[in-house]
Amino acid sequence: MGLLDGVRDLGTGLSRWTERWVPDAWVFCMALTVVALLLAILGAGATVEEAVLAWGEGLWNLLALAMQFTIAMVAAHACVSSRPVFNLLDRLASTPDPERPLQAVALAGAFSLLTSYLNWAFCLVACALFVPFLCRRNPHADVRLLIAGCYLGLGTVWHGGFSGSAPLILATPGNPLLAPASGAPIVDRLYPVTETLFHPFNAVYLVAIAAVAMLTTLALHPRRSEDRLTLRPEQVDAILPRPPDPPRSDGSPRGRIEGFRGWVWLAALLIAYPLGHSIATQGFGTSWTINAYNAAFLVAALLLHGRPLAFLGACRRGMDAAWGIVVQFPFYAGIFGIMVHTGLGTWIGDLFARLASQSSYPFVVYAYSGLMNLFVPSAGSKWLIEAPFLIPAGEALDVSVVTVLLAYAYGDSTTNLIQPFWAIPILAVTRLRFGDVVGYLLLIAAACFLASSVAMALIPAQL
Repeated sequence: MGLLDGVRDLGTGLSRWTERWVPDAWVFCMALTVVALLLAILGAGATVEEAVLAWGEGLWNLLALAMQFTIAMVAAHACVSSRPVFNLLDRLASTPDPERPLQAVALAGAFSLLTSYLNWAFCLVACALFVPFLCRRNPHADVRLLIAGCYLGLGTVWHGGFSGSAPLILATPGNPLLAPASGAPIVDRLYPVTETLFHPFNAVYLVAIAAVAMLTTLALHPRRSEDRLTLRPEQVDAILPRPPDPPRSDGSPRGRIEGFRGWVWLAALLIAYPLGHSIATQGFGTSWTINAYNAAFLVAALLLHGRPLAFLGACRRGMDAAWGIVVQFPFYAGIFGIMVHTGLGTWIGDLFARLASQSSYPFVVYAYSGLMNLFVPSAGSKWLIEAPFLIPAGEALDVSVVTVLLAYAYGDSTTNLIQPFWAIPILAVTRLRFGDVVGYLLLIAAACFLASSVAMALIPAQL
């Protein structure tokens, strides 16, 4: 018990320090921007003007992705705000014993691990909206550890799951690595998910890293009630999704038109049919993208609410939880621009590759991927930036594409735990700051890093 008490005390102390010193997520983003600018100038050899112009060139390049994320948040919020889902999540949150807060943290972690394996965006939104229910039903659980539990999936298993961006890119016909717009292809064939996501090594790794993350999170929960951060009932009520009141018609022609259920059924059909047609003709693996996820949740939200005004009201309330995505995405896109247009990403990759051997290269890729994730938190886009030099360097060292790919995916996941960008939805819902939770997340990330380092030493060079 002495070791566990020491870990708890370390987590509590580190959390108190980060609460005082770690700024808001947007300020943290600007600090990363400064680091990226300095590295581009001092390392990659860009001039100050080139670095600034590169930032500006990237500023608006991720607007489509920002809109996709915003709709994901709004649509999922609308689903949770419906009476059926509200009641379901409330019942699920009531399953732990309120006097045993570790049960609530374990439930948060299990929910996150399962949903992230199925789909990262679903996990991002569903976990953010699950926390208020957990706080309501488990008032003695530390809200910081509940958030950490709901964060686990994105920091461990998501990129090795069904929605892993890099593996899906290599499995997609005509992808930019197989058929680039100019220049030689980076890979010479498609890599189906049976060789990557469903490889036995990946399955073993996901189980192991999930267990490490879960056990670390449980060990960090403060034993003493005075060390816990909990929410008062009025604070929980303020963040809890509310089912809308049943719409009332005033009897006017406008009211009857607005209350007509046929509009909802028409919209659901128009969204669902193209998605179903794509899955039927092209297959689920090819069709299931962030757009498909958004379509599915929009259809679900429409049908769950049943009437136009109820659906629109729920979406309007969901925008309160999505504002951080709207504001911060362009600034992360600016960092993306620095990485691409100044050659900073290539410079760092070449530096790492020169220091590697065949046995150490998987760890180098893992560490490099995790580092770059702090600057460009978009796994698919980052893979397209990094693969053109990571894969050839691996081939020169006789390391297979699959080994490079999995090492990249694992590194990209680990630093999600300390990347404030992915905390935007859950912090927006709970109204906490990144500094409130990052102390615990740092310790969980450290445990995952150590476990993954062992995995990178064991991973075969030729998977």
